[in-house]
Amino acid sequence: MEKYLSQLNEAQYEPTVQVDGPMIIIAGAGSGKTRVLTYRIAYLMSKGVDSFNILALTFTNKAAKEMKGRIADIVGDGEAKNLWMGTFHSVFAKILRFEGHHLGFPSNFTIYDTQDSQKLLGSIIKEMGLEKDIYKTKQVYSRISSYKNNLVTVKAYFKNPDLIEADTAARRPRMGEIYKNYVDRCFKAGAMDFDDLLLRTNELLTRFPNVLAQYQNKFRYILVDEYQDTNHSQYLIVRALSDRFQNICVVGDDAQSIYAFRGANINNILNFQKDYDDVKVYRLEQNYRSTKNIVGAANSVIEHNKTKLDKIVWTANTEGEKVKVNRSLTDGDEGRFVASTIMENKMNHQLPNSDFAVLYRTNAQSRAIEDALRKRDIPYQIYGGLSFYQRKEIKDVTAYLRLILNPADEEALKRIINYPARGIGQTTIDRLVVAANGFGKTIFEVLQHIDEVDININKGTKNKLRDFTTLIESYQVMNQTANAFELTEHVTKSSGLIREVNKDGTPEGQVRLENVEELLNGIKDFVEGQIEIADAGDSLGEFLEDVALATDLDGDKGDPNHVAMMTIHLAKGLEFSHVFVVGMEEDLFPSAMSMNTRSELEEERRLFYVALTRAENQAYLTYTLSRYRWGKLIDAEPSRFIEEIDDQFVDIITPINDPRQNPMLSADIFGDIEPNQIRFKKPIRRKSESNKPPKFVAPKNLKLVSKSSPPDKTNLFDGTLTVGNIVEHSRFGKGEVLKIEGKGADVKAEINFEVGGIKKLLLRFAKLDVLG
Repeated sequence: MEKYLSQLNEAQYEPTVQVDGPMIIIAGAGSGKTRVLTYRIAYLMSKGVDSFNILALTFTNKAAKEMKGRIADIVGDGEAKNLWMGTFHSVFAKILRFEGHHLGFPSNFTIYDTQDSQKLLGSIIKEMGLEKDIYKTKQVYSRISSYKNNLVTVKAYFKNPDLIEADTAARRPRMGEIYKNYVDRCFKAGAMDFDDLLLRTNELLTRFPNVLAQYQNKFRYILVDEYQDTNHSQYLIVRALSDRFQNICVVGDDAQSIYAFRGANINNILNFQKDYDDVKVYRLEQNYRSTKNIVGAANSVIEHNKTKLDKIVWTANTEGEKVKVNRSLTDGDEGRFVASTIMENKMNHQLPNSDFAVLYRTNAQSRAIEDALRKRDIPYQIYGGLSFYQRKEIKDVTAYLRLILNPADEEALKRIINYPARGIGQTTIDRLVVAANGFGKTIFEVLQHIDEVDININKGTKNKLRDFTTLIESYQVMNQTANAFELTEHVTKSSGLIREVNKDGTPEGQVRLENVEELLNGIKDFVEGQIEIADAGDSLGEFLEDVALATDLDGDKGDPNHVAMMTIHLAKGLEFSHVFVVGMEEDLFPSAMSMNTRSELEEERRLFYVALTRAENQAYLTYTLSRYRWGKLIDAEPSRFIEEIDDQFVDIITPINDPRQNPMLSADIFGDIEPNQIRFKKPIRRKSESNKPPKFVAPKNLKLVSKSSPPDKTNLFDGTLTVGNIVEHSRFGKGEVLKIEGKGADVKAEINFEVGGIKKLLLRFAKLDVLG
């Protein structure tokens, strides 16, 4: 037996050495599917299959590169290079380079990215004289992308009255004309977009049987990874290419199908056995990644899905810690819990930062976590997106704030002088820069004296510049009396920023809007946090200083030892020792936009399954009782997914009071009951129970670990705090009391904190634990 085959267990060995015929490998999370795919390709080559005759399709270039590297270690680099291995788009682009002339495309055709496509569509919409607020470029692009992925060509569109009616009802009756013009312009330019790489491959294989026969004969063995994530167009290409020899091996896990929003069709994997005769089914059910408690918790959740394939994921790993559930009052508290727990684990178990990952449903949730990690000097890296304060919409808002505070800030001014658009072009900005340099003044000073300088700007543009200057000056006046939150909320609305971010109506636009909302939440949290600090203000300047200092503490992006932060979608295929899944609340996870049908809810549940199974040793689920939404505190309730976990796999590390059990009315409205009005002569409770507090009842499926409940804060306002005491604060960490001064309600303590340095706290507001 080949040496590498000895590394496989029995369940992995069988599909690896199965050479011919259609087969499906249903691979549970952490079951070693990449190893099976890799070794199967190496085994085929060892049995005489020419590497040129093997096609392996993956979903990321990274996966293809890693697999090809492993195969090269077994069969040699030369043979591995001959494999047709890569993503759907890269492999089919290669075929179209060779065969595109059949469709009238040159071999060096251009591939348009999303921005290229949207610019072209914008030009077409303008040339057709259409209302751009109705025919929004991104929405039109998204619609055309959907057509192509569902094989709706221009010809098919005009033969489909349902589609035409739907577009007419959406007030876009000329959608078909735009689609035709777009396809014609791409063809004329010798260009294909990403969706064309699939659509045109289907066209090639359908219209030219000789080309199909050529590639059927070439690709005698086909392997497809992550088959549950294929869309209809990809599915048809795979069916066509494999139809002659039917030596097709697909690998996937229906429980990890999470890309329906990108067109993925879970039915491709669910119905695979109906598409081919005599399909061999293999199951990889042993999880090598996670502990028994994590595997058990994940199984108990996914069991609630009705649409699924039969499999029982199990592990021979240790029992491990139970999945820990933590409740916080606000998202700020949630972030501090994550940061302190990471710090505690690092100190107690000498773990590196790279052992930890924080996963969230939406990118906007990263703000509170980032703030808390920075306060603890814990390096982190945002994956799949910029750091919160580096995102465009956040930088746009903070540019306004910077300019209000410092009108000499030239970069801030240039960023927002024409954003949102005011009709101030780049030529005008260039002339302002030249004038400012010539007079030795700032650009804002030139703007304030725009009528006194001659810089070749027409009257209409000067009026627009005056309006902008007046706008910024009005913000500066407001800044003298308003706190940072009040000012920022006013700026985002009155400047048109919110309207600009909100107007395109796409999922991306919604994300940007959520990010601005999160910035406002962060400023609100900052303002309220400043109340307990003596002599501290809640002004714009202090907030920007707080942000600037915090941003400077970001971890070195070149150092791999950092906490990973990403959305759950991006975490697929990754694993970490300790995983925090934050924001486990109804309408957040599951998302409020994904609960209209059972299939949407089941996809959200599969997403949670993916999140949970990223953890090797410990999983934390956190939720809050309230979150800031546009600066207002909104009640939240725990996600249904928490209750779906069997209670034998869960530890509650804070007591959970179900908000739904709270009274709907305030008792105050009913008045007081005098003792002589009570009709009962004896108490209802037995005497032995009369002094006991009410027993806490945890919600269904949740087990209470009472010893882990946080201690009550000591009442420090009564004079019990003395100089020399060691205290702990949720934001600033541990500290030593240096001085106590003041009388009555103004008593304050000067404390030297590990994180925040020396702070003066008003004891009537201070949230401190006295440690000694």
